[in-house]
Amino acid sequence: MPELPEVETVKNGLLNLALGYEITGINLLNANSLQSDKNILKTFVFGSKIINIRRRAKLLMVDLSSHYSLLIHLKMTGQIVFVDLNNRFAAGHPNDSFINDLPDRSTRIEIMLNNNGMIFFNDQRKFGWVKILPTITLTDEDYFKKYGPEPLMDNFSKTNFKRNLLKHPKSKIKAVLLNQTVVAGIGNIYADESLFLSKIHPESQVSSLTDKNIESLFVSIRSVLKLSIDKGGSTAKNYINAEGKKGSYLQFAQVFRRQDQPCFICGLPIVKIRVAGRGTHLCLRCQKLLIE
Repeated sequence: MPELPEVETVKNGLLNLALGYEITGINLLNANSLQSDKNILKTFVFGSKIINIRRRAKLLMVDLSSHYSLLIHLKMTGQIVFVDLNNRFAAGHPNDSFINDLPDRSTRIEIMLNNNGMIFFNDQRKFGWVKILPTITLTDEDYFKKYGPEPLMDNFSKTNFKRNLLKHPKSKIKAVLLNQTVVAGIGNIYADESLFLSKIHPESQVSSLTDKNIESLFVSIRSVLKLSIDKGGSTAKNYINAEGKKGSYLQFAQVFRRQDQPCFICGLPIVKIRVAGRGTHLCLRCQKLLIE
């Protein structure tokens, strides 16, 4: 699933390439992928220019000159591909649609732009969606109200992080990190990596964490997310321009998808277990199970 760094990569790519383009049409290849009345397209979308691209947690917002916005959730297998005469940019869930001729069988929505530009919303499993909403009302959506603080914002403090964690004292720390009300945008990859970096076993109960553990986890989350954004996210394929630029974070991962390979710290093989219903990677020597 695309997580915060992957959606941030989409945002940054579109900011660099799509601003100022006018939307001239939308082709719905899967009607259910647009969760708004399609009749508003002609009034509030067609003829509007893209004036800003924003992200909140795992949501992407494309603001238009009509004072409406496209609200996009990539869910598990969503991706955005931007193409114009000089550029090709893709980010999100990695597969060959990043480099294939489009539309293909995973394309759900085509957004036509002036000057031969195109944005393709691809989604293999059809869980992702696009909504068209007045920009001023975006934050009234339930999706926004439930999200916790953004982990890379200046107002994400250790104090707030600790307070949100301790609302779930008997829960396993991995499960709590995946809870979007605690902190926004963290998914499976970055929870595993942050817990390894802070030397905390993912099955440790929140109530067992010391202040030092919590501070270490706070710092680790920010460090891991910043590194991933710098590397273009965790996708195996992330192409921009003709030469191609790969999202390379997984080359730097310490535990995720490294089961049976030696830990970079102690040499013990990385193991994979299930925590909170998710595959979870850890080092049993470096990450101690904390018991209250």
